[in-house]
Amino acid sequence: MREVDKKGNVTVTKKVVYSQKWTAYNTSQTNEKLVLMKLLKDLASNVKQPEYKFGRPTLPFSDMVFGSVMKIYSTFSLRRFISDMKIAKEMGLVDKVPCYSTISNFMNREELTSILRQLIQLSSLPLKEVEEDFAIDSSGFSTSRFARWFDHKWGKETKYRVWIKAHLCSGVKTNIVTSVEITEGTEHDTKQLPALIQETAKNFNLSEVSADKAYSSKKNLALIDEAGAVPFILFKKNATDKRVGSYIWKKMYHYFMYKHDEFLNHYHKRSNAETVFHMIKTKFKGDLRSKCKTAQINELLCKVLCHNICVIIQEIMELGIKAEFQMEISN
Repeated sequence: MREVDKKGNVTVTKKVVYSQKWTAYNTSQTNEKLVLMKLLKDLASNVKQPEYKFGRPTLPFSDMVFGSVMKIYSTFSLRRFISDMKIAKEMGLVDKVPCYSTISNFMNREELTSILRQLIQLSSLPLKEVEEDFAIDSSGFSTSRFARWFDHKWGKETKYRVWIKAHLCSGVKTNIVTSVEITEGTEHDTKQLPALIQETAKNFNLSEVSADKAYSSKKNLALIDEAGAVPFILFKKNATDKRVGSYIWKKMYHYFMYKHDEFLNHYHKRSNAETVFHMIKTKFKGDLRSKCKTAQINELLCKVLCHNICVIIQEIMELGIKAEFQMEISN
């Protein structure tokens, strides 16, 4: 873009363009499914088999986790997806091919939620030396459930579609998700930040954390500061520097007011969080097919896990990292 001022001086603004490593990109994309199946096998092998008590023996938990995540990755219906499980058995990645209804029932199990959350964290660890700046954001995913409410204006009941919200903390360099919280669609974003930061800080060294004004609070800024990071969270219009007992609030508010452009350069790393949701919804769809709430939460967590594995595959080709997953995961 060319701009000419009153004195005739010409200013040329050029858009920053980041080059794509096409060889690494093409290799990762053309081999993604095969590599993903092998990495998912390594991840699922960390899931501990529950102790047998009585009744009919269950299929290996690791195989069921593998099948559940692969089903979401394929975006196929359960019946059509079983062909992928047969291929996985031929490759030696699973011991048995489950019935499609078995996978459906497994997605309804509450203990799967904890397993998937741990696998998401485990899948991010190969990039712990790469990521130090993080972004936090949330986005909604539509469901097939409906709720009713009374419309006082028209004097009748109406229905609206229920949706659930994913709150993610992600690295801004590779878009890897380091922690996730799932809530109802009406849940406020501010309350979710502490858990996201605490879980990420267990595995990563935090330098910067950026988020929009929905996460702005004295408590959140203090928590990020305690984690050793600088909080670049946008301030609301009515914000002032008068927060008693909060040094970090006053410090960042002055930074925001007196070095506004510099502050925004750090803050806009948050845009990468929107990229993460775009990647997930474009590749694995933005709606949830499952009927019950537990299955919907597990389905959404599977989407996030699939995204993480795809990111790891890209960085294996581009950065030459090693993907080794070792951690015993209990259910």
